[in-house]
Amino acid sequence: MTARFRCAPAQPDAVRTRRSGVPPGRYAVDAGTTHTTTCGGSMAGDRGQGRATVTDADARKVAFVGTALEWYDFFLYGTAAALVFNRLYFATDDVVVSTLAAFASFAVGFAARPLGAVIFGHLGDRIGRKRCLIITVTMIGTVTGLIGLLPSFATIGIAAPLLLTLFRLLQGVAVGGEWGGAVTLAVEHAPPERRGRYAAMPQIGAPVGTLLSSGAFLAVAQLPPDSFDSWGWRLPFLAAFPLLAIALWLRRRVEESPLFEQLLAEDERASSPVREVLVRAWPQLAVGAGTAFLGVGDFYLITTFIISYGTSQLGLPRSLMLGATLVAAVVEIGVVILGGRLAERFGAWRVTVAGGVASALTAFPAFWLIDTGAPAAVIAGVTLATALLSIPYAVSGALLTELFPPHLRYSGVALSSNLAGVVSRFVPLGATALLAVGSGT
Repeated sequence: MTARFRCAPAQPDAVRTRRSGVPPGRYAVDAGTTHTTTCGGSMAGDRGQGRATVTDADARKVAFVGTALEWYDFFLYGTAAALVFNRLYFATDDVVVSTLAAFASFAVGFAARPLGAVIFGHLGDRIGRKRCLIITVTMIGTVTGLIGLLPSFATIGIAAPLLLTLFRLLQGVAVGGEWGGAVTLAVEHAPPERRGRYAAMPQIGAPVGTLLSSGAFLAVAQLPPDSFDSWGWRLPFLAAFPLLAIALWLRRRVEESPLFEQLLAEDERASSPVREVLVRAWPQLAVGAGTAFLGVGDFYLITTFIISYGTSQLGLPRSLMLGATLVAAVVEIGVVILGGRLAERFGAWRVTVAGGVASALTAFPAFWLIDTGAPAAVIAGVTLATALLSIPYAVSGALLTELFPPHLRYSGVALSSNLAGVVSRFVPLGATALLAVGSGT
């Protein structure tokens, strides 16, 4: 059996069905035959009629709010792990050991994400996108809020760090299924001519989550140290409860994906979508993970390595580097919106390649600006790097949903993004190693 896959614009499902006899969204791979199949969909593909309704507009908000809550939690936990958790939940006589234990609990969430992609990818392609997204956002918001209520080690002993680690594990599972479902639901509700901007909505959640969490911690950091340690740090976590209420209100309003309803009505769902992606759609999975890496890897490069590089290597104030990332986050929102529209005009693949080339060409100028140490130049350098690296990130949702047919889309998108996320965790480490090899240059 030979199967060839090419990433070209697909015909609408109804057209493919009439011409090939393959059920909507399916691709045929039969023994002894050679087939060429598209990568699932296109900007003008699956939706067909492209009717715009109130629920379609709500789908954009649904996609955005869950991702914003996801990244809000990400930055809250990362900041608290460095400032609070090492002292209140992982208290030991050795400060280094306490900090390492706190960040180890942070890493547990990352390790759980691929598991979440498998669980919710399967469920999303079997029982529906909407149901899974209600579950994931409920888990993320509830657990984040519960962290704000968790007593310290001094109060309940060893149960405190164990519960904190368990909460982080549950968050990781939920986050692993959140983004793939959000972008899938948004795109499948989108009119054909607006798929790029719908797919970009989840990406806006990252910079917005950055701004919200950073602003929240900056506010409570103004409290006296005793007040901050006893109750102040908890307030940003407790704020997840009202954010969850908004997210649930929006997600209950939106209707199920019309494409999934069609799959359900025609009984065209895959019996084991994750397995089918791994066995039959592995070329799309490999391409998807590689292209998603362009978008996800930049995030960890900017938020982790550049801050560390500026403070440790150049001796710049941490407040300057954090301020630069906040300015860059504001700019990133505009770039992501623009990227979604460019994907509609030129195609997600072309925009991804153009963004990757542009970011590679400007990498050295961006670091030259940061190396000057001048505040304005540092902010400009971080913003330049963020803006250009955000272009492939902006269109990754549109690109990944093009790769997979509807009956495998949730699973394929979730697995691709989380595989890219696993590799991306090593980007700061690799950049640091290169810095050491290059003697700090």
